[in-house]
Order: sequence, then structure tokens, then C-alpha cells
Amino acid sequence: MNLKNKIKFTMPHAYVIIISIVIITAILTWVIPAGEFTRIIDEKTGQEVVVVEEFNFVPKAGVSLLSIPRRLVDGLIKTSDMMILILIAGGTFSIIIKTGFFQAFTTKLSKLFLNKEFLIIPALTTIFAFACMTQSINRFIAFAPLGVIIARSLGYDAIIGVAMILLGGGIGFSTGTFNPMTTGVAQAMAGLPLFSGFGYRFISWVVFLIVTNIYLIQYARKVKKNPELSVVKEMEIEAKKSTITNDNLMNEYEHMTIRQSLVGLVMLGGFVTIVYGGAKLKYDLIDNMTIFVWMAILSGLIGGLGINNTAKEFINGAKGLIFGSLIVGLARAISGVLADGLILDTAVYYLAQALSLVPVYARAGTMFVMQLLINGLIISGSGQAAATMPIMIPVGDIVGMTRQTVVLAFNFGDGLSNYVLPTSSAVMGFIGIVNIGYDKWIKFMWRLFLIWVVTGIILVTIAHAINYGPF
Repeated sequence: MNLKNKIKFTMPHAYVIIISIVIITAILTWVIPAGEFTRIIDEKTGQEVVVVEEFNFVPKAGVSLLSIPRRLVDGLIKTSDMMILILIAGGTFSIIIKTGFFQAFTTKLSKLFLNKEFLIIPALTTIFAFACMTQSINRFIAFAPLGVIIARSLGYDAIIGVAMILLGGGIGFSTGTFNPMTTGVAQAMAGLPLFSGFGYRFISWVVFLIVTNIYLIQYARKVKKNPELSVVKEMEIEAKKSTITNDNLMNEYEHMTIRQSLVGLVMLGGFVTIVYGGAKLKYDLIDNMTIFVWMAILSGLIGGLGINNTAKEFINGAKGLIFGSLIVGLARAISGVLADGLILDTAVYYLAQALSLVPVYARAGTMFVMQLLINGLIISGSGQAAATMPIMIPVGDIVGMTRQTVVLAFNFGDGLSNYVLPTSSAVMGFIGIVNIGYDKWIKFMWRLFLIWVVTGIILVTIAHAINYGPF
């Protein structure tokens, strides 16, 4: 037997990982000392916080392995509101995409800047960074061939074509400005108004966008000047042997219709309402779900889909996010086991002790790096929020970090590594559809990823220094 084939490693399914963590956590309740913090209600914010000086060890309360199936079901029930928000948001954005608004908007600007090559890279990254403030870049995988065609028409290579879309969207997602699946879930668990603190997240969005565009433009100019320096030079040589026309792709959405423009206004109005409602009118998750439903209905009808197709597209979009929404519920079982086994506070206590040894100025950056490493195991953003926020939030309280900063560290940690991990559906989908090898992508991406990590550490450190928050 071939030894290489015998030891081949297969990454476990995300659900297997989550349930395995639940099992390991239950076992740990019999090993780790049980303990509890005294908790009080903060008069300024109305949030429950731990009293740092009042931690006591208590008798063990081990969790039975036989109770795990029930705890998984209990987790699904307790997070049903967040799961429903994720499904509704998925259905809403599926309808908006079906109307052609994003496609028309992107194509219009692409054609506008087609002969102004110095603007096309920042133009496309910005478009998709805006689009993915609210959703995953996975929805735009089909745009990768269009990006490659545009890049080659300017004398660049396929990597730039993919990167303009994938990394632009990655920035929009990772900074979490208005993302209901990551920021929404994390803020709900932190007791923060939905999308509060968006100003600093938007500044982070701008910073990451500038840094990324500088990297992409430098690479693109280098490749245009000397094609031999392209990481996919063999692929580009083959591409030049064939004549590929892009007329159909570029002309399908040549003009943005009045209907599509109105859909864009509906989407903008919906998010303005959510932000204003959360800040001024105390909107809760149900209120925000209702706004998403209105966005779905109005977008579908104004966009010309009709009642039946609007309903069908909503179902299709929601169906695509069942995987992620279920992870939120399953991951909730982790914190349930930790709490019932009375080791959640113990974990918080020891983690806070470790973090307190880190210099004050480096604590937020350390928490970001922790979340970055955790994302290698829990790819789902909403699942990672459900699994880590119950621990990270009280740790932040203890070491004097605002909850908005904790959420920001989670956003960066969850998002940024998605664009280098081989288990990321975004990366593999984008490079797969245009036949770019993963090794070629990493050769291009690893320097930018390190730049992202340093940038993220600086931004969360600043957030900690300025006491970012509370709302």
C-alpha cells in the first residue's frame, strides 16, 4: 500500500468538529476545577458583568456524555432567534442578487473604468467590499471569470482578476460593518445594539481596503511590466493561445434599469433603518428580522421577480445558509456545557490571568490572534461567535476591554484567515472556477495575509486604547 495514500489527512466536517468540542468540553467538566464569579448589573450599560475580585472555587458538577444529544437540541432552541435572522438575511440577499442589482452595478462601473487601468483595481475591490459588508463573498464566486477577463484586458494576470473580487469582498466581510451573520450574532451575545459601533468598523474597512489595494496595484504593475513575474505565468501563456471574448458577460448587464436602481435604494433604506433603529429606537432582533423581510418583499416586487419567484428565491437563499445557522445552535451547546459544568467561569478566570500577564497595550491584539487561530477549527463565523463569545466577553470585562473591542477582535480573527485556509469555501470556490492552483494562490497571498495580521493588531490595539464603545 502506498504510504502517502495511507496517511492522507481529511479535514473533519464542521459539525463533527463542533460536536467533538462539545464532547471534549463535557469531559473537561470532570477534570477542570469548578468555579464561579460574582456577577452584577452595570448601572451605566445595564449589562451583566463579572466582579473581577470575587472568584471562588466550588464543588465539581460534571456533565454526563449521555446528555450531549439533548444539549445540542437545547442549543438549537436557545439560539433560534439568531438562526432565524441568518436564514431571513440569506433569503433577502438572494432576492437582491436575483434582481441583477449587484451585477448591473458592478458591470457599469467596470465598463466605466475599463480604459482607466489605474482605477479599475480600487474600483472593483471597493464595489465588492461594499457588497460584502452584509454577506459572504461566496455569493459572488460566479463573478471570478468576469474579473479575470477584465484583468487580462488591462495586461494583468488571472490572480489579479480573482483578487479584486475575492479580497475586496473579504475586507467587507472581515471588518463586519453591517454583517448580521458575524457582527450581529456576536453583538447579540455581548448585549450590544445591532450594528452599534459601526463607525470604527467602517474606518477599519477603509484602512484594510487601502492596504490591500496598494499590494494589488504593486503586484499588477510588476506583472504588466514583466509577465515572467506572474505566479501563474504558465496559465497566462496558455490563455494567450486562445481568443476569449467577453462581450456576452459585459453586455448582459450593460445598463442598470430603473427597477435595479430602486432595489439599491430599498437595500440602502433598510440598513439605514436598522442602524437608526438600533441606536435610537432600541430595535431588537425581531425588529431587524422584520426589516429584512420588508427588504425581501419590496426588492422582489420592485425588481420584477413577481410574487412566486420572490418566494422561491427567498427559500433558495435561506436554504444556502442552513449549514451556518445550524452551527450557531450546535456551538451554543459548548457554552451550555461549560456553564452547567461550572467551568466556564474557571476558563474565564485562567484565560484572564494569562491575558493579564500580557502588557495592557497588547491585550486586544493577543485576543485577535487567539480568534485567528480558533478560526482554523471553526470556519463558520456565526458558529465561532456562538462558541467563543461566552468566554471572550467576560475575559474582556475582566481585563478592561470594551465589548465592542472584543467583537472587533472576533471579526478580524474570524474573517481574515478565510482567505488563506484550504478549508475555506470562498478561496477554493474562486480559484477553482478559474483553475488557479491553491499553491499559486498562497504564493501570491501569504505576504498580504501577514500585512493584514499586523494591520488588524494595530487597529484592535487602537480600539482598546480609545475605549471603543460601549455602543
